[in-house]
Amino acid sequence: MRCIAPPSTSPQSSTDSGLLGAVSAVGAVADQRWREGDELRRLPSDIAADLVATRMFQAWVPTVYGGDQLGIMAVLDAIEEASYHDGSLGWCAMIGATTSLLAAHLPTVWATEIYGGPAACTGGFALPAGRAQVVEGGLQVSGRWPWGSGTDHCTWIGGGTLLVDADGHRAPRADGLDAPFVFFRADEVELLDTWDVMGLRATGSTDYQVSGVFVPEGRWAQPQNGEPVVDGELYRFPFLAALALGVCSVSLGLARRAHDEFLALAGAKRPAQSQRTLAERPVVQAEVSEAEVAYRSARSFVREQAAEAFAAAESGPLSRGQRRDLRLAATNATLRSTAAVDLMYHAAGGSSVHRHAPFERVFRDAHVATQHAMVSSRTLEVLGRVALGLPTEPGAF
Repeated sequence: MRCIAPPSTSPQSSTDSGLLGAVSAVGAVADQRWREGDELRRLPSDIAADLVATRMFQAWVPTVYGGDQLGIMAVLDAIEEASYHDGSLGWCAMIGATTSLLAAHLPTVWATEIYGGPAACTGGFALPAGRAQVVEGGLQVSGRWPWGSGTDHCTWIGGGTLLVDADGHRAPRADGLDAPFVFFRADEVELLDTWDVMGLRATGSTDYQVSGVFVPEGRWAQPQNGEPVVDGELYRFPFLAALALGVCSVSLGLARRAHDEFLALAGAKRPAQSQRTLAERPVVQAEVSEAEVAYRSARSFVREQAAEAFAAAESGPLSRGQRRDLRLAATNATLRSTAAVDLMYHAAGGSSVHRHAPFERVFRDAHVATQHAMVSSRTLEVLGRVALGLPTEPGAF
């Protein structure tokens, strides 16, 4: 039952790609099999393959490499729709889609090899947890990264690194290479069994590591520095902002699911020792409205800022203020969506704690999503510093 309207097309969406419908169909299956994913702590292999087949992971890949190069909202809407059905599916969709933006920042030879096939899927942890030393023909990389979401079905796995010297001190290369996101073949990476958590259990977000892996020249991207190799408004859109918008789209999908599930329950459930259904209680009526307002206002803010930024990117890089507004909208959407989930979870009473009911799963997933660094409440401090005109690290958002 859908009581809040699902995503629809917009000027930044594609009306003919079929992405939204394809993702929704996979989501319906994942919804029915969520226990299997929870037990595996990753997406079942056939569901992961079906997600790849939707072309979700080609949606933001440049057309010159065989991708679809869709607009911002086309992908965000698809992430929200996947998350409505199953938070873990939406999260994996988000990671693979946002990482694919790096295709536009890779040298052509590596972009073609990594993203040129229809089954290409990439993921990894962007912050520089790894260390790399300059060697003949490239870099030698070692490190361990957390939050390796979807790495079990990735064809290439990346990780943020810092260039260091033999003593471990930071040592940028003469050409400015300093903190690249490097790509490894899947068989070069060891996936560690660390993902045993309360929510988003089927994302397979385990730690992963490499030791002394050789990364040949150019098999890396630095989206925060320099111009993209493939130009266009999509690739002038800040990578970290796109990631944050992707994460908050997962939260928006979860909020919409919680609201719809509660409306389906409220007309029939009578709490113990009550003659009235939940729907007939004034406090519940107010909470339903409050949850809907939280979702719809947060989503509108995201869409407004994404549309403005996408239009501004047609003429060049975004301003500091525009980047800030994107991150503010994303963090707000995550926090407001989770507040909406909490309202519906508590309003449902004891019905919300049973494992067979979606409330319990949505509640767990929503609260894990809030811990992502791109949208956690801590980002509000940085964004507030900018608004107040205080000195702020340029790379913070």
